Amino acid sequence: MRIGVLGGAGDMGARAVEVLAERDEVDEVVVLDRDRDRGARLANELPGVRFEPFDAEDRGTVVSALSGFDAVASALGPFYRFEVPMALAAIEARVPYVSICDDHDATAAVLDLDDRAREAGVTILTGLGWTPGLTNLAVRELHDELGGLDVARVFWAATALDSSGHAVMLHTMHVFDGYVPIVRDGITELVRAGGAREPVRFPKPLGQVTVSAVGHPEPVTLPRFLPGLRRVDLKGGLAEGFLDGLVRGLSGAHLLATHGRRRRLARVIGPLLPTLERFSPPYAASAWRVDGAYENRTASRWGLGHMADLTGTPLAVGALLLASAELEAPGVLVPEADAVPHARIRGLLDGFGVTSCPPSS
Repeated sequence: MRIGVLGGAGDMGARAVEVLAERDEVDEVVVLDRDRDRGARLANELPGVRFEPFDAEDRGTVVSALSGFDAVASALGPFYRFEVPMALAAIEARVPYVSICDDHDATAAVLDLDDRAREAGVTILTGLGWTPGLTNLAVRELHDELGGLDVARVFWAATALDSSGHAVMLHTMHVFDGYVPIVRDGITELVRAGGAREPVRFPKPLGQVTVSAVGHPEPVTLPRFLPGLRRVDLKGGLAEGFLDGLVRGLSGAHLLATHGRRRRLARVIGPLLPTLERFSPPYAASAWRVDGAYENRTASRWGLGHMADLTGTPLAVGALLLASAELEAPGVLVPEADAVPHARIRGLLDGFGVTSCPPSS
């Protein structure tokens, strides 16, 4: 099988490329990226990997670049810019597509492509990464374990040392700005990003981190695909409280409201990050936690790792299932959907060391 990885030279995409390159059933992995140096380096280091220059801004060449693959995996962010155009290109190219889309507005928009994907006979699996992705699978697991779910509370935390790259910075600015969705009494409401702060316990070494409402896709997809849910929270935060506060302050000053403002600010902040990170914890880690409740019963799951592993590995697993036709359900899907083989994904992830377990007491 041949699999293309959009943004495959970045941190998350490169991990997906590495996972795919290890699989005997994969004949070729093609890194589609505009970073020629990093792309060529991956191709030289990994057997069965080839690099092709790719410019997502050149709409005239995107469809042809995606054609001919058994599946395309996208780590191309920020997704508020690229998810819908890449999904549309995949539909036109008649190629199954999986992404790690982590922006709530992009997710809502790509779900609207369901009819077009069905008509084309193409499967679009959006948001199979860390959060969303591992978190959605955990919610589905709790739903099946408890016999339903009334409440799903989803949390994430990370250190600044565990992520890098321009797209990650733009995404962080985006999710901490404006108004973001939550679900109350089965109805979607918008709350101010950065508000509703609370301390949450994560696996060590992160431990307790104060998180706040941020703009991720889980409140968009979970009540749609698990309709019994009456409450959905999504909160995240950085272990470095001062960086978390900095982002919230920039949002309050309306400096993050548009893509252009984020780009300009990223050019200023980017060179300062190595200095700011000197005040970070002396480790790189990311974690997630899901708490669920149904009819007075509760259960939880959590996990810990490096962001690239937590994000890139699920992306690779999704690409494998699409390319092998183990997942073949035309339309736009999310990880918690009925048509997705949850146990199969969980088994593959466990094999790669991306695990889920109940919180320790």
